[in-house]
Amino acid sequence: MNVWALTKINYGLYIVSSTNGSKINAQCANTVFQVTSEPVRIAICINKQNLTHEYISKSGVFSISVLSQETPSNLIGRFGFRSGRDFDKFQGINYKIGKTGSPIVIDYSLAYMECKVVKSMDAGTHTLFVGELVDADILKEGTPMTYDYYHRVVKGKEPRTAPTFIKEKKEV
Repeated sequence: MNVWALTKINYGLYIVSSTNGSKINAQCANTVFQVTSEPVRIAICINKQNLTHEYISKSGVFSISVLSQETPSNLIGRFGFRSGRDFDKFQGINYKIGKTGSPIVIDYSLAYMECKVVKSMDAGTHTLFVGELVDADILKEGTPMTYDYYHRVVKGKEPRTAPTFIKEKKEV
């Protein structure tokens, strides 16, 4: 079986955020998709080890910031490869607190969506959260960053906790 066929599935690159009382956290995610149109529901898939998962589970809310192709790799690294347990990801970042209390990243974001969790499903290492849209807006025009662009042009990698992580074969 050639698991590399999975790399042909189309994804975007987003920042998913949530809150836990007065604390906020966020992470990069590529598994974000619209599930229904009436009511508008959006699904995200988050690793159970991530702090953002803990915050979404406790608060029942999340926001999604749609990243543009111009997003620099250091911003992706900040939200994708560092833990909010050890580092304030929002220090020096332009963001606002949305209607749900979740932070919304403004820097390099084309649009945002805020959701209230209505369902969740255990997916093994991850949880699939389905949220009903509470608020959304377009921040600026531009081209959204795809996961393919992130890999081919930015030369980015995915962390081990990403749902799309594929362990590379070691050559002998």
